[in-house]
Amino acid sequence: MTNLKKKILEKTACVGVIGLGYVGLPLVKAAFGQHFRVIGFDVDQQKIDKLNEGKTYIKHIPEGFIQQLAQSDRFLPTNDFSKIKDVDIVLICVPTPLTRYRDPDMSYVVQTTQAIAPYLRKDQLIILESTTYPGTSDEVIKPVLEATGLKSGVDFYLSYSPEREDPGNPNFDTASIPKVVGADGAVALDLANTFYQQLTIATVPVSSLATAEAVKLTENIFRCINIALVNELKIVFSAMGIDIWEVIEAAKTKPFGYMPFYPGPGLGGHCIPIDPFYLTWKAREYGLNTRFIELAGEINTSMPTYVVSRLAEALDQKFSKGLNGSKILIVGMAYKKNVDDIRESPAFVIIDHLRNRGAKVSYYDPYVAEVLPMREHKDLVGMKCIAWNAQTLAGFDAALICTDHDEVDYAFLVNHSNLVLDTRNATKGIDDVGKKIFCA
Repeated sequence: MTNLKKKILEKTACVGVIGLGYVGLPLVKAAFGQHFRVIGFDVDQQKIDKLNEGKTYIKHIPEGFIQQLAQSDRFLPTNDFSKIKDVDIVLICVPTPLTRYRDPDMSYVVQTTQAIAPYLRKDQLIILESTTYPGTSDEVIKPVLEATGLKSGVDFYLSYSPEREDPGNPNFDTASIPKVVGADGAVALDLANTFYQQLTIATVPVSSLATAEAVKLTENIFRCINIALVNELKIVFSAMGIDIWEVIEAAKTKPFGYMPFYPGPGLGGHCIPIDPFYLTWKAREYGLNTRFIELAGEINTSMPTYVVSRLAEALDQKFSKGLNGSKILIVGMAYKKNVDDIRESPAFVIIDHLRNRGAKVSYYDPYVAEVLPMREHKDLVGMKCIAWNAQTLAGFDAALICTDHDEVDYAFLVNHSNLVLDTRNATKGIDDVGKKIFCA
């Protein structure tokens, strides 16, 4: 038994988590909950300050837990990467976005690896959790770390275990989701597998780093393609006067051979809109095309345009007016229900389309008080949530439901709005006395 494995089993190993966002902070929670000492690294000083103050910045991570972290001597948040030398296991949880040309942007992974390298020492386990293309760990991370003179599988150990977070899901968290684990060699695999066995309900060891990287892409590509399918069916069935939501409810009663997916105004979050194109990019290296993935991407990215066109039709049908000069309320800015995560949210693309057509746009979201800085849509930063009351709602020509948060009173919205465009079936069962509800 290696010394590191012994420390893992005895819970004396120190865990370092780089990137304290929607993936990293739940990992901190899981490791801390299993009595490991944890050092959290992030370049965002605001996050460090909030953690020190015992304040949460992610809605589904309870503030009581953050206060527990702040009061404990087993947790240290820092932006001092020299403390990497003090940890035994390094978990890398940094963004892997796309460039404007839809190629992988590996800058965060590269910069993080370069920050680790000066403090790399023997018997450390380095694990990448960020979603990426097959070959990243071998081709990007390993060469940077081995340039220090230390060798993977001999001096340090390299692993890949894809994050499987589903923010806001009350049924699953880090500890209750099986963990796929790949590694560079048998010893590294044993160490990484042993570590995650302490944190999660089960582990799923696979044969290589690239296999583990491919598993996460497969999971997200599966969702992307099936969401694209129901989005296309939504348009076709709508033209036929058929309710896609009723179709799905009936179809999912079949106990085999069918799995329900649901349409929407577009894809959001840091995974589904982005990850499939990592494989598309990598496949070109082998002279291959990923036609299903690219077609699904085209359908999903066209949804905001479709939604805006449906809103224009509804305004014309109801009031004989167009989008130009109309006051539109977006209901829900987060990319999914019951979370505060606005990354890649289709609401922002819809707002851009509406503004380009002369509409005046505001939003309401109980989880998003203000639009904070992000990589894109910088002109919307600082936009604030409106007050929720009958008088304010009545002042808009139309309300467009982008995200179906449970705590929004949709009957109140329908009663006090002039027109409601529903992209999420949130108004199902509401009595539409004034024929105000339109679907998209």
